[in-house]
Amino acid sequence: MSGSKSDENVVGSSESTTSQNIRQLRQRMAPNYLLVWIDASIDETNMDCQETLAQLKNVIDHVTLCTDPDRCIQVLNKVDKERAFVITSCLLSQHLVPEIHGMLQLEAIYIFCGDNSEHQKWTQNWAKIKGIHTNMKDICQALQADVKQYNQDSIAMSFVTVNELASTYDLNQLEPTFMYTQIFKEILLDMEHGKQAIKDFITYCRQNECGSTVTINRFEKEYHAQSAIWWYTFTPFIYYMLNDGLRSMEGNTIINMGFFIHDLHEQIQQLYQQQVNHYHDKPFLVYRGQGLKKSNFEKLQKTKGGLMSFNNFLSTSKDKVVSLEFAEFASMIPDMVAILFVMSIDPCIKSTPFASIKEMSAIKCEEEILFSMHTVFRVNAIKQMDNNEQLYQVELQLTSDDDQQLRILTDRIREEASGTEWQRLGVLLLKIGQFNKAEELYKVLPEHTLDEDEKAYYYHQLGYVKNDQGDYKKAIWYYEQGLEIKQKTLPSNHPDLATTFNNIGTLGIYQETLPSNHPDLATSYSNIGLTYSEMGEYSKALSYYEKALEIQEKSLPSDHPDSAITYNNIGSVYDFMGEYSKTLSYYERALEILKKTLPLNHPDLANLYNNVGNVHNKMGEYSEALSFYGKGLEILKNTLPSNHPYLATSYDTIGLVYNHVGKYSKALSYYEKALKIREKSLPSDHPALATTYNNIGSVYDSMGKYSKTLSYYNKALEILKKTLPLNHPDLANLYNNIGNVHNKMEEYFEALSYYDKALEILKK
Repeated sequence: MSGSKSDENVVGSSESTTSQNIRQLRQRMAPNYLLVWIDASIDETNMDCQETLAQLKNVIDHVTLCTDPDRCIQVLNKVDKERAFVITSCLLSQHLVPEIHGMLQLEAIYIFCGDNSEHQKWTQNWAKIKGIHTNMKDICQALQADVKQYNQDSIAMSFVTVNELASTYDLNQLEPTFMYTQIFKEILLDMEHGKQAIKDFITYCRQNECGSTVTINRFEKEYHAQSAIWWYTFTPFIYYMLNDGLRSMEGNTIINMGFFIHDLHEQIQQLYQQQVNHYHDKPFLVYRGQGLKKSNFEKLQKTKGGLMSFNNFLSTSKDKVVSLEFAEFASMIPDMVAILFVMSIDPCIKSTPFASIKEMSAIKCEEEILFSMHTVFRVNAIKQMDNNEQLYQVELQLTSDDDQQLRILTDRIREEASGTEWQRLGVLLLKIGQFNKAEELYKVLPEHTLDEDEKAYYYHQLGYVKNDQGDYKKAIWYYEQGLEIKQKTLPSNHPDLATTFNNIGTLGIYQETLPSNHPDLATSYSNIGLTYSEMGEYSKALSYYEKALEIQEKSLPSDHPDSAITYNNIGSVYDFMGEYSKTLSYYERALEILKKTLPLNHPDLANLYNNVGNVHNKMGEYSEALSFYGKGLEILKNTLPSNHPYLATSYDTIGLVYNHVGKYSKALSYYEKALKIREKSLPSDHPALATTYNNIGSVYDSMGKYSKTLSYYNKALEILKKTLPLNHPDLANLYNNIGNVHNKMEEYFEALSYYDKALEILKK
């Protein structure tokens, strides 16, 4: 049977589901749903088969056909971001279900069988089996209901507790999505989107196989601003693509759908203005039933009296019974807590527009009230329903523009990010440690502007991101791209040129145009000192740091935070050089300043506590080390996202102490936490990953598991050889570590080889 790719979806038999098709599934930019239909008798040329496919595609755009279980398993194993659903014939189901049921990406299984009686008993043991069906119409209805339920349950939320509201001076206190969805919303609504934006979106969809060819062609011909609600409710791919993009903060998708977000918001706003008088200023209730992951439910419980936001466009209903059905269905899903949100809406509140969309919707029978994105509610009450530990009623109240806490919070967020719309967003992403998201954004933006100054700015920001990721060569390349643009458009002595030269490592213009004690010169000296420190040239690093400190002592107050940063930097160089008493002296000066000038839970204090802990650890003062590490970790856990790189550093350092005191299982536990974060948030060759690999290797070394030790040391070595100068001391230490392992294994020739490599570096 020959396979083909239809006009609408990825479709293929067992022969046509090639590795290329599977790679295409992984490469789609907007994660959607994937349906796998497996049946040994599938014949794509058969008219009945084609009609069935058409029915299925009305629910899920992307369908893959398979004729044997092994091919189905192969397809599912290659799924990355999609949520997968499987339809299987009864003949193949008993062999296939045990093989795939445990896959995290699999949402549900539907069995297609002429006689369901003989399969009722064994299928009860498998929770993901959603029934045995004798016709495809029933399967399509069940599939549509399950997809809608999944979409209900996976809407993005953010929570801000009462304590966090009282601490608006520090954005690191807040859940990141609460902040950057607010900025996303403001940016997209402020921007003007012309016809070219729609053309760019169409091109993007075609290139990334988002939606069917038929639907995309129709969208291209018929879409206009006043049809946004209709399209949002008509085609699954628009709805899924938009909400998945907002949920995962996928920059490229959101940029390309910016015009649609703008149009959808504006249409809701227009309907609100038309409908508001019908409410006669009387508050009313709307409902939403869904499941919450237990981790999110725990956050919600802590948010009573605080704020929560729905970061997507929010679908609610006036029909409590329908909403309760969604909640009750969610209560049957493992690891989910069922929630019936009861939302009190004052129609006079204009903070976020909402509207009944029945007349504009493609689905006329639903009593849906649709809210624009980032609707913020105050959490008034959380009550258990019917003594059911898995079912809760949560009472919410729509916040107003006059909500003082919300207004203070929003103003504080705006202050943290300035510039053009996209510049504000990028700066905010960097502030909250979302470097990969910032990089994704900055890589796309140069293609969307003709302004040379903006392009130069984006290249500069990419350089900053790459420097933070440890990719120094790429950082310099981006800085030079920005410099090339600036040299064409700016006078030769313009300060912006100085900034770029400074990032590349040149002080020339600052030295010619600024007074010798100007604070900007101190910043420049510090940046160069940092670069030399990262390259292992510590004497040069100290020289530049001391120049920076000399300027700061003359031009800044004695307890200025910038001076604390320089004290910390000097301490870190002495730390690298092994002069620990000097290290502690400088760290203590920095700590004294930061305690006076920063909130007690500021991340900079956490970093400094960790630095001091590191020194005590190296001096063998393990109880002191654990004390400082504990202070640092508490701050980071309370103020940063769970996958922030700084948390990985803290886990690493605590693991070090446990390794030194012989508690190897605890050491491995902390190192693995660090590794999990770094593998998610950093490039595969980032030096910080090498640090964690080295640390895990050292634990196995202490345990006498030398083959595992060498495996992790070699992973670390592979990274460091790519990212560090050949004479960097970290390479010498690692060569020495590998030599020690070979020595213990009585592989003396190999040991000498690595010791020689370490010695050559140390001589230099």
